[in-house]
Amino acid sequence: MANFNEIINSPKPVLIDFSAEWCGPCKMMAPILKEVAGAMGERVRIIKIDVDKNPAVAQKYQVMSVPTLMVFKNGQSLFRQSGVMQARQIIDMLNKMV
Repeated sequence: MANFNEIINSPKPVLIDFSAEWCGPCKMMAPILKEVAGAMGERVRIIKIDVDKNPAVAQKYQVMSVPTLMVFKNGQSLFRQSGVMQARQIIDMLNKMV
């Protein structure tokens, strides 16, 4: 994976899905994010980060529960929410940022 700071400094919104292998609700996010990716296309980058494999990043952004979704644009955190979100909610939120 490229440097995390390089990724979040993109002028294009970057949706980060902080998740874990053992997390049931995280598994529910996979088809939801696939739908979001299909709807948003190249306007948004979607990245999944396993908190167990990337503890430093999870700690830096104080991710205490998974799934946690964050959106960055130009290095700024524009959105953060823990728990499962519906695709329509995510798409509506992202459309305001592109």
